Amino acid sequence: MPSRTLLQRLFAYRRWADNELLACLEGLDAQTHGVTRDASLRLVHHNHLVDRVFAAHLAGEPHGLASVGATGTPLLHELRERNDASLDWYEGYVDTASPEALAEALPFVFTDADAGCMSREEMLLHVLTHSSYHRGEAGRLLAAAGIEPPWDTFAVFLHRSEPARRDLRAGAPAR
Repeated sequence: MPSRTLLQRLFAYRRWADNELLACLEGLDAQTHGVTRDASLRLVHHNHLVDRVFAAHLAGEPHGLASVGATGTPLLHELRERNDASLDWYEGYVDTASPEALAEALPFVFTDADAGCMSREEMLLHVLTHSSYHRGEAGRLLAAAGIEPPWDTFAVFLHRSEPARRDLRAGAPAR
């Protein structure tokens, strides 16, 4: 299973990738690409709702949501603020969770009333992979509308956030 360091890096990647998508959506003309923009924002909003549900599971609190189906289209700046606050919470959680706590399995109830049980670490990975799936879905919507989606892979994030990695070519000594 991932180490705390890897989880921290993955949440930093998620924040970067989410912000890349939101920046792309912010630059879209509402008249020309309003449908694509709104559909993509609803996907980001859905991710935020799932984040809220799993944060509540991790905290042992009720989430108060009957569904994670995103209805309506939130304003982009509001969604950005909510997303940042949620990721602040997750990054803080990962920073303070012990390996024993991360391994602890927690029973919970999904919003569709099905029972579930995952370790805290599995919940964190679910939140990360779930958001990647829907960012990819938004990327397909953008591409279908003739818009270049953000190139938001983990490898791109690593090399942009740590440019010295580009110097580690085959045969070159590491610095």
